[in-house]
Amino acid sequence: MKNLRRTSQILFLAFFIVLFIQTEYKGNNELGMPVKLFLDFDPLIALSSLLAAHKVQAMFLLSLVVVVLTIFLGRFFCGWVCPLGTLNTIVGWFKMKRAQPIKNEGRFPGLRPIKYYILAFVLVAAVFGWNTAGFLDPISLTIRSFAIGYNPVVNKMVRAIFDFNYSLGIPGISPALDTLYSAMIGTVLAFEQPVFRQTIFIGLIFTVILGLNLLAPRFWCRYLCPLGGLLGLIGWKQMAARVDVDGHKCISCRKCTVACQGDATPFPTGEWASRECLVCYNCREVCPADAIRIHATTKVTGTGNVDLRRRWIVTSGACALAMVPAVSIGIASKRPHPLLIRPPGALPEKEFIRTCVKCGECMKVCLTNGLHPTFMEAGLEGMWTPVLVPVLGYCEYNCNLCSQVCPTGAIRKVTVEEKQELRIGLAMFDKNRCIPYVYGRNCIVCEEHCPVPEKAIQFIEEEAVDEEGNLFILKKPIVKPALCTGCGICENKCPVIDLPAVRVSSINESRSEDNQLYLEL
Repeated sequence: MKNLRRTSQILFLAFFIVLFIQTEYKGNNELGMPVKLFLDFDPLIALSSLLAAHKVQAMFLLSLVVVVLTIFLGRFFCGWVCPLGTLNTIVGWFKMKRAQPIKNEGRFPGLRPIKYYILAFVLVAAVFGWNTAGFLDPISLTIRSFAIGYNPVVNKMVRAIFDFNYSLGIPGISPALDTLYSAMIGTVLAFEQPVFRQTIFIGLIFTVILGLNLLAPRFWCRYLCPLGGLLGLIGWKQMAARVDVDGHKCISCRKCTVACQGDATPFPTGEWASRECLVCYNCREVCPADAIRIHATTKVTGTGNVDLRRRWIVTSGACALAMVPAVSIGIASKRPHPLLIRPPGALPEKEFIRTCVKCGECMKVCLTNGLHPTFMEAGLEGMWTPVLVPVLGYCEYNCNLCSQVCPTGAIRKVTVEEKQELRIGLAMFDKNRCIPYVYGRNCIVCEEHCPVPEKAIQFIEEEAVDEEGNLFILKKPIVKPALCTGCGICENKCPVIDLPAVRVSSINESRSEDNQLYLEL
């Protein structure tokens, strides 16, 4: 069973990585099966979205499969399926390899209730409109960390290795590596080297989480994971796989406790904690006296579950209740942030923040690398939600990939034709930096790149005199607000590259009735 569990972990992790790689522009506007499939089976994301946004997407019904299986098998998802759990197992193996039956054995039993208090905070905050599950949910956390923190670094490293080997000019080898590199572009490697704001910050957080396994195996899963807390509460009876220790056979070697991945205390006899058990089968495999059975029974076989103190649960809920208004009071609550340009199809801002789980899939799939995680543009409640940064990448006119991968409907699914009618912002010219206005020379780059068939950027033609005294027609660009979609390509392609002469702000977006430029059109 232990080998079967390891096989399951490896296969699900490999499946997760394949879907993660698949969630990327591959040369066409249709994706296969994106990595959001894992989020569709996530009960915490489903529950928090229901409480915060007061609606459930149809795909979240898949999470009921995990709920039903958890009732009978306990936290099998954590032990057999979860990709972050598998990564923690791999890193934690180095701790378990050196562990000896000593005083604490890499265990911190006093920390076990923390994940339940975190869960209480997450659920109470969701009830009052702050969806914090995306920050801490293991699936969302892993996707975001891979997409923004690790993927750009891995891409850069692989490209650097291939460039170095190709520069050596080794006969036969360098051309072969160049062919392999070309084949990897669009399959394993992105067409364009991805660059994200906060790459170091988000990647460092995930690295610290993995590093905690050197304190105790699966530290995150044991003590901090709110999804693990939710599944522990759902499957506390664990009727199909209960651990039973025969006190007459037990020789008190404590090997089962050292090998336990969930800190479920199979020893001493009768102290097994069903809510913490990850159904890893390690305890049975290492027992030299064959004193441990894992079998189906309705009999109570352990009384070691965590004692959740009511006052701490109430305190967690009270903290969430106090923080919801605190994080929602900001400049954005009074005045729209000019740089908060959301993807096309995004829900109105308040509903968008309640629904988005900050998974980063839309940012990874953006083919121009234009979507980036916010920091404080949307306040603390909207941190790590997607925002378009036109100076780094624009919204491709014929692309709707971000709406295809959003797991919660925060970016509603729209066709390319519907997307082309949506406005996400408005371009405006800075006449103090625009070449025709300042230097009296023609520049038509912005108009050439404007994808709107009727051209949202047009020209006012005037007679002018060049340096040699010759008359010529000077074309001064202007924006037609009724036509501009705010895609940002004009800002991205502007030859004034340090601070573009045309810039896009969030005003005039279709999703808001208030953030409008009131003109007689």
